[in-house]
Amino acid sequence: MTACVGDFGLARCLRDASCPSPLHDSSSNVIKGTIGYTPPEYGMGGEVSTYGDMYSYGILLLEMLTSKRPTDDMFNGGMDLHNFVMMALPERVGEICDPLLVQIEESSINTNPRSNRGNNAPNDRRKGVVECLTSIARVGVACSVAMPRERKDMSNVVAELSLIRDVLNRTRMPREYS
Repeated sequence: MTACVGDFGLARCLRDASCPSPLHDSSSNVIKGTIGYTPPEYGMGGEVSTYGDMYSYGILLLEMLTSKRPTDDMFNGGMDLHNFVMMALPERVGEICDPLLVQIEESSINTNPRSNRGNNAPNDRRKGVVECLTSIARVGVACSVAMPRERKDMSNVVAELSLIRDVLNRTRMPREYS
């Protein structure tokens, strides 16, 4: 029940002739990947693809954001990690995130001169962090949608996460995230 490096890039390995022959059978009835990170289409006999890799990545991103495993007991009756985060977007993301991600240490505010603008620096910084976490949550949700072809492409994900990092580090101005 732990994501493994092998859950990502699975499609490349399965299509590569240099992989051992048991992995070549992408149409087998065996679900490939780690439970909780395996995309729904694999359970229905769907072909292994890079879309599946994106699903695994999205779930891992949501897990890191919330500190909840995709196999947590709270996820039952149609509720899963993807829906849990999606239902919190955008107003309640700060409530479902790992508290350590939202917590702003006083020392980091005092040592960063860019953060010390005005009397509301701690509140402004916390708000900025929650906005960035909301953007990350949107990326994770977009990567883990049920329909494979509706998932984000990795090049777009990297660009968006880089922008979010730059906004958080205050090396770029915020903009609306799609």
